[in-house]
Amino acid sequence: MIVAVGSENQAKIAAVRSVVGRIWPGAQVQGVGVPTAVSAMPMDDSECIAGALARARAARSALDADLALGLEGGVHSMDGQLYLTGWVAAVDRTGREGLGSAARMPLPPGVSNAVRAGRELGPLMDELTGRQHTNQAEGAIGILTHNLMTRQLSFEAGVAYALAPWLNPEWYGYGDSLRRFAPYGG
Repeated sequence: MIVAVGSENQAKIAAVRSVVGRIWPGAQVQGVGVPTAVSAMPMDDSECIAGALARARAARSALDADLALGLEGGVHSMDGQLYLTGWVAAVDRTGREGLGSAARMPLPPGVSNAVRAGRELGPLMDELTGRQHTNQAEGAIGILTHNLMTRQLSFEAGVAYALAPWLNPEWYGYGDSLRRFAPYGG
Protein backbone atom coordinates (compact mmCIF):
# COMPACT_ATOMS: atom_id res chain seq x y z
CA MET A 1 0.00 0.00 0.00
CA ILE A 2 1.36 3.39 -1.00
CA VAL A 3 0.27 6.41 1.03
CA ALA A 4 1.21 9.81 -0.36
CA VAL A 5 1.55 12.99 1.67
CA GLY A 6 1.06 16.23 -0.24
CA SER A 7 4.06 17.94 1.32
CA GLU A 8 7.79 17.65 1.90
CA ASN A 9 7.40 19.19 5.37
CA GLN A 10 8.94 16.74 7.84
CA ALA A 11 6.44 17.45 10.65
CA LYS A 12 3.53 16.65 8.32
CA ILE A 13 5.14 13.48 6.94
CA ALA A 14 5.98 12.29 10.46
CA ALA A 15 2.37 12.83 11.55
CA VAL A 16 1.07 10.68 8.69
CA ARG A 17 3.74 7.99 9.25
CA SER A 18 2.86 7.78 12.94
CA VAL A 19 -0.86 7.25 12.39
CA VAL A 20 -0.71 5.19 9.20
CA GLY A 21 1.96 2.94 10.76
CA ARG A 22 -0.45 2.05 13.56
CA ILE A 23 -3.26 1.25 11.12
CA TRP A 24 -1.39 -0.30 8.18
CA PRO A 25 2.09 -1.29 9.43
CA GLY A 26 3.33 -2.33 5.97
CA ALA A 27 2.27 0.86 4.21
CA GLN A 28 4.89 2.98 2.46
CA VAL A 29 4.44 6.65 3.31
CA GLN A 30 6.05 9.11 0.92
CA GLY A 31 5.94 12.89 0.82
CA VAL A 32 5.78 14.78 -2.44
CA GLY A 33 5.86 18.50 -3.11
CA VAL A 34 2.58 19.66 -4.64
CA PRO A 35 0.92 23.04 -5.10
CA THR A 36 -1.41 24.06 -2.29
CA ALA A 37 -3.90 26.07 -4.39
CA VAL A 38 -4.29 28.47 -1.43
CA SER A 39 -2.29 31.33 0.03
CA ALA A 40 0.91 30.68 1.97
CA MET A 41 -0.96 31.68 5.14
CA PRO A 42 -4.55 30.38 4.94
CA MET A 43 -6.75 32.75 6.92
CA ASP A 44 -9.83 30.63 7.65
CA ASP A 45 -11.12 27.08 7.83
CA SER A 46 -12.52 27.07 4.29
CA GLU A 47 -9.14 28.05 2.83
CA CYS A 48 -7.36 25.41 4.95
CA ILE A 49 -9.82 22.72 3.84
CA ALA A 50 -9.43 23.72 0.17
CA GLY A 51 -5.65 23.54 0.54
CA ALA A 52 -5.74 20.15 2.28
CA LEU A 53 -8.02 18.69 -0.40
CA ALA A 54 -5.88 20.08 -3.23
CA ARG A 55 -2.72 18.67 -1.63
CA ALA A 56 -4.28 15.22 -1.13
CA ARG A 57 -5.66 15.00 -4.67
CA ALA A 58 -2.41 16.19 -6.25
CA ALA A 59 -0.27 13.83 -4.14
CA ARG A 60 -2.47 10.83 -4.94
CA SER A 61 -2.15 11.57 -8.62
CA ALA A 62 1.59 12.39 -8.51
CA LEU A 63 2.56 9.11 -6.84
CA ASP A 64 -0.32 6.97 -8.17
CA ALA A 65 -0.93 6.19 -4.50
CA ASP A 66 -3.65 4.02 -3.00
CA LEU A 67 -4.38 6.73 -0.45
CA ALA A 68 -3.15 10.29 -0.04
CA LEU A 69 -3.30 12.89 2.68
CA GLY A 70 -3.08 16.65 2.46
CA LEU A 71 -2.29 18.64 5.59
CA GLU A 72 -2.82 22.40 5.63
CA GLY A 73 -2.06 24.67 8.55
CA GLY A 74 -3.56 28.10 8.95
CA VAL A 75 -5.53 30.37 11.22
CA HIS A 76 -9.21 31.03 11.84
CA SER A 77 -10.80 34.05 13.52
CA MET A 78 -13.58 33.60 16.06
CA ASP A 79 -15.00 36.47 18.10
CA GLY A 80 -11.98 38.62 17.28
CA GLN A 81 -9.44 36.02 18.47
CA LEU A 82 -7.11 34.44 15.92
CA TYR A 83 -6.68 30.69 16.41
CA LEU A 84 -3.99 28.47 14.97
CA THR A 85 -5.51 25.42 13.31
CA GLY A 86 -4.94 22.80 10.66
CA TRP A 87 -7.00 20.57 8.42
CA VAL A 88 -6.28 17.14 7.00
CA ALA A 89 -7.89 15.61 3.90
CA ALA A 90 -7.64 11.96 2.87
CA VAL A 91 -8.44 10.75 -0.66
CA ASP A 92 -8.28 7.26 -2.15
CA ARG A 93 -8.31 5.88 -5.70
CA THR A 94 -12.10 5.70 -5.77
CA GLY A 95 -12.36 9.43 -5.03
CA ARG A 96 -13.63 8.92 -1.50
CA GLU A 97 -12.61 11.67 0.87
CA GLY A 98 -12.31 12.20 4.59
CA LEU A 99 -11.65 15.40 6.54
CA GLY A 100 -10.30 16.01 10.01
CA SER A 101 -9.30 19.08 11.95
CA ALA A 102 -6.22 19.47 14.09
CA ALA A 103 -6.44 21.18 17.46
CA ARG A 104 -7.04 24.92 17.79
CA MET A 105 -5.15 27.25 20.04
CA PRO A 106 -5.29 31.02 20.46
CA LEU A 107 -2.36 33.00 19.13
CA PRO A 108 -0.82 35.73 21.30
CA PRO A 109 -1.96 39.27 20.40
CA GLY A 110 1.38 40.34 18.88
CA VAL A 111 1.55 37.22 16.69
CA SER A 112 -2.12 37.63 15.70
CA ASN A 113 -1.54 41.25 14.70
CA ALA A 114 1.47 40.31 12.56
CA VAL A 115 -0.46 37.52 10.81
CA ARG A 116 -3.43 39.81 10.19
CA ALA A 117 -0.97 42.31 8.69
CA GLY A 118 0.10 39.67 6.15
CA ARG A 119 2.98 37.85 7.84
CA GLU A 120 3.25 34.08 7.38
CA LEU A 121 3.36 32.28 10.73
CA GLY A 122 6.36 29.99 10.08
CA PRO A 123 8.87 32.73 9.18
CA LEU A 124 7.42 34.93 11.92
CA MET A 125 8.05 32.24 14.55
CA ASP A 126 11.57 31.74 13.16
CA GLU A 127 12.20 35.47 13.60
CA LEU A 128 10.74 35.57 17.11
CA THR A 129 12.75 32.54 18.30
CA GLY A 130 15.96 33.27 16.40
CA ARG A 131 15.77 29.80 14.85
CA GLN A 132 15.15 28.48 11.35
CA HIS A 133 12.51 26.12 9.94
CA THR A 134 10.47 25.82 13.15
CA ASN A 135 7.52 24.81 10.95
CA GLN A 136 9.48 21.65 10.04
CA ALA A 137 9.90 20.86 13.74
CA GLU A 138 7.66 21.71 16.70
CA GLY A 139 5.95 24.61 14.92
CA ALA A 140 4.23 27.52 16.60
CA ILE A 141 2.21 25.02 18.63
CA GLY A 142 5.34 23.54 20.20
CA ILE A 143 6.92 26.92 20.77
CA LEU A 144 3.82 28.33 22.48
CA THR A 145 3.15 25.22 24.60
CA HIS A 146 6.80 24.45 25.49
CA ASN A 147 6.41 21.23 23.47
CA LEU A 148 3.49 19.91 25.50
CA MET A 149 1.88 19.75 22.07
CA THR A 150 3.78 19.91 18.78
CA ARG A 151 2.83 20.51 15.18
CA GLN A 152 3.29 16.80 14.48
CA LEU A 153 1.10 15.71 17.40
CA SER A 154 -1.62 18.18 16.50
CA PHE A 155 -1.64 16.98 12.89
CA GLU A 156 -1.69 13.33 14.07
CA ALA A 157 -5.13 13.96 15.56
CA GLY A 158 -6.33 15.45 12.27
CA VAL A 159 -4.91 12.48 10.32
CA ALA A 160 -6.74 10.02 12.58
CA TYR A 161 -10.01 11.94 12.21
CA ALA A 162 -9.65 12.12 8.42
CA LEU A 163 -9.09 8.35 8.23
CA ALA A 164 -12.21 7.45 10.25
CA PRO A 165 -14.21 6.56 7.08
CA TRP A 166 -11.56 3.96 6.19
CA LEU A 167 -11.59 2.52 9.69
CA ASN A 168 -15.40 2.27 9.89
CA PRO A 169 -16.64 2.42 6.29
CA GLU A 170 -20.08 1.01 7.10
CA TRP A 171 -20.73 3.85 9.58
CA TYR A 172 -19.88 6.42 6.92
CA GLY A 173 -22.17 4.86 4.29
CA TYR A 174 -19.50 3.03 2.30
CA GLY A 175 -20.49 -0.55 3.15
CA ASP A 176 -17.52 -2.87 2.93
CA SER A 177 -16.04 -1.22 -0.15
CA LEU A 178 -13.14 0.26 1.82
CA ARG A 179 -12.23 -2.97 3.63
CA ARG A 180 -9.56 -3.70 1.02
CA PHE A 181 -7.28 -1.50 3.12
CA ALA A 182 -7.68 -4.07 5.95
CA PRO A 183 -7.06 -1.76 8.92
CA TYR A 184 -5.41 -3.47 11.86
CA GLY A 185 -5.21 -6.63 9.76
CA GLY A 186 -9.01 -6.96 9.92
